[in-house]
Amino acid sequence: MKEARFFQKGEAQEVQCGLCPHHCRLSEGKTGVCRVRKNIRGTLYALTYGKVTSIALDPVEKKPLYHFYPGRDILSVGSVGCNFRCPFCQNWHISQVGPEEYPLYDVTPEALLRLAEEKASLGISFTYNEPFIWWEFVYDVAVLFRDRGLKNVLVTNGYVEKEPLRELLPLIDAMNIDLKAFDEDFYRRYCRAHLAPVLATIEQALEAGVHVELTHLVVTGLNDDLEKFRNLVDWVATLSSSIPLHISRYFPAYELSHPPTSIAFLERAFQIAREKLPFVYLGNVWDEAKNSTFCPSCGNVVVVRRGYNVQVVGLDGSRCRFCGNELPFVLS
Repeated sequence: MKEARFFQKGEAQEVQCGLCPHHCRLSEGKTGVCRVRKNIRGTLYALTYGKVTSIALDPVEKKPLYHFYPGRDILSVGSVGCNFRCPFCQNWHISQVGPEEYPLYDVTPEALLRLAEEKASLGISFTYNEPFIWWEFVYDVAVLFRDRGLKNVLVTNGYVEKEPLRELLPLIDAMNIDLKAFDEDFYRRYCRAHLAPVLATIEQALEAGVHVELTHLVVTGLNDDLEKFRNLVDWVATLSSSIPLHISRYFPAYELSHPPTSIAFLERAFQIAREKLPFVYLGNVWDEAKNSTFCPSCGNVVVVRRGYNVQVVGLDGSRCRFCGNELPFVLS
């Protein structure tokens, strides 16, 4: 446990958290929407500082990041809690619980650094649950990793206020941000949040020079409207046509028993996205062609992906080996 950043004290030992757009106003003994930030005697504390549920060495493609050091492994860590309430959450067993409801293990930033170096890891990925609600620990770990020349990655829903994000971004090398829908009603109804802050996070990260990839989970019956999906693609394309977009298949989980996303819908969404974005991938689907990277200039395959078996076959640095076209890969 550690005193939290980004809160204001009020009257009668009340505090207001300023980390995310919920701005939770908490009386003594209460925790925020995230379940991991608690008012203790008029001070806000981060309950999960140094507390983890999972540590693993994952392929960076699992985040998913397809244009960031393809084929490398990255130390991946997560804790508990989330500031969303998605009924279809695929990691609900850790994201929808508090620290008293799931086994947690103590770890220090220094221990994570030693482990990453022992495993020859690319760096560290904060994933599995929402990393922004773990801000204090993420920051301290990221400082150590940056000082040792290792990479810092966030896999996030993007729901954070601008100032905490601004302070953290100089330490972050890559982010995969969930863009769950391009629809405010969807965010209010199913995430109990708002769309605009997520869009702002994507824009702020890009402006800071962070490598950004987006994931869009298509949930049957909830966000499978192709016209709204076109709006999402159009918006992404206005930011940059180089942003990789991962269209991911939903499977029944947590509180939702809708059938899995149909392959036919995913293939149609893939074609729509490819009209504006050259780097589109299907997630949770075994399809080599729709997971490999092709040069948009000459059409040759440059990275072959068969599941997590990755082969870089057509890159010379970040250029296409066949035609010399510059491609949006981070390799050094």
